[in-house]
Amino acid sequence: MKIEELYEIINDRVKTNKKKSYTNNLLKSGQKKVAQKFGEEASELIIDFLKGSKKRTIEEAVDVIYHFLVLLKSKKITMNEIHKELDKRK
Repeated sequence: MKIEELYEIINDRVKTNKKKSYTNNLLKSGQKKVAQKFGEEASELIIDFLKGSKKRTIEEAVDVIYHFLVLLKSKKITMNEIHKELDKRK
């Protein structure tokens, strides 16, 4: 799966507003909780990078990517906006 596909899944979860959706529950808990969760996942990635296996580092990296995209979504930042900024930095 590509990162853009994951972002679209996050968008779909928001559109369908499923009550049992972790994504929806996280977003409804507010930006502070979204940021806190991203920070927790980033810390776990750092720990596994320094002391864990390659497998655990990959797993934590995926968690960071997911929570990063949720963070962007909570701020109404689109992938197109991210791509534009990346293009400016070439």
